[in-house]
Amino acid sequence: MLSTIALDTQVIRPGLCTGCGACQGLCPYWGSANGRTVCFFDCERLDGRCQQFCPRMPTDLDALRRRFFDPDTILPELGPFRGLYLTRAADPAVRGRAQHGGTMTALTELALREGLIDAAVLTRSQGGLNPEGVLAVTPEEVRACSGSSFQVPPTLAVLNRALQENRYHSIGVVGTPCKTLAVYKMMAKPLAENDNHVDNIGLVMGLFCGWGLDWDGLNDLAARHTKDPARIAHMDIPPSKYHSLDLSEDGKTTSVNLDEVTPLVRSGCWYCTDMTAEFADLSVGGARSADGWDVDKGWNQVIVRSEKGQRLLDLAREKGVLEFKETPAGGLDKLKGASMGKKRTGVKNLRALTGGLGYLEPSAALFRDL
Repeated sequence: MLSTIALDTQVIRPGLCTGCGACQGLCPYWGSANGRTVCFFDCERLDGRCQQFCPRMPTDLDALRRRFFDPDTILPELGPFRGLYLTRAADPAVRGRAQHGGTMTALTELALREGLIDAAVLTRSQGGLNPEGVLAVTPEEVRACSGSSFQVPPTLAVLNRALQENRYHSIGVVGTPCKTLAVYKMMAKPLAENDNHVDNIGLVMGLFCGWGLDWDGLNDLAARHTKDPARIAHMDIPPSKYHSLDLSEDGKTTSVNLDEVTPLVRSGCWYCTDMTAEFADLSVGGARSADGWDVDKGWNQVIVRSEKGQRLLDLAREKGVLEFKETPAGGLDKLKGASMGKKRTGVKNLRALTGGLGYLEPSAALFRDL
């Protein structure tokens, strides 16, 4: 067993922390400041939920997959996989506020309206800066969370508090790969006698993610490149050939060279091996196709991973909530290649840091050949 001191020494200090918030909202010992996880007091507990839920403490990913997913659906590159789709929200108003095609917003609103969930743990930001975790209980509150941020708030602290209240009994969670992995670690009930009502988690939806940025660093960068960071309405990273971070302010887009952005990547992101949120009912990212960026930025690609995710996507088609178009030839292979690239980079960096696989060691068979 491990203590919370181990969480501090094995995750926080080596720079592995993702800032997901899985350790927060459970007790007064852990908190966050500008995206940095803070341990306020030492704790000698050997069975704390904080370290059991943390996505950067040792995890047997293979066992976790087998517990929650059909093993016949698992691909080595992408994890559980039942299909790849290109979609966008049918409602132009949803698309107009979205990061790309508005698929995640449309699906979350649909799940709430149809009673598949009774609340949703989401991230709300101000044009991409200074995000916060929120609990949305109406479609209007869901829509207010449209768009993305490259800063990482401790969103799962909101989930932990909502679970402890035991008021909502089918909570949806939307998060990046580190956050959705933490949610599945929660649902595995590592401390069955103190499971924090995790049976009240009803749906998990993942977001593709390359990396997150240092909180203060991104605020400083935005201040250097825009007239007023508070007026930024949107930020995005186009495909790699553009090599930029785009900041949209008052209808004008400023492109910042990625050479200026890359030093701001959170240290914990360099040790991540999951690009597509493999632990989720379905996962959503920006589309990539031969049509080019001007078209692709209005669409999403969706990986369905579970029967629950498939039912939601089928319902969205039936209700006309999403529009679908044919997945381009070679699209799946391209996605597999990008995903494997992140796995190799994460493993390489972990070996350089720890001399081995670090938190992935219980899953060594999955990564030994990378």
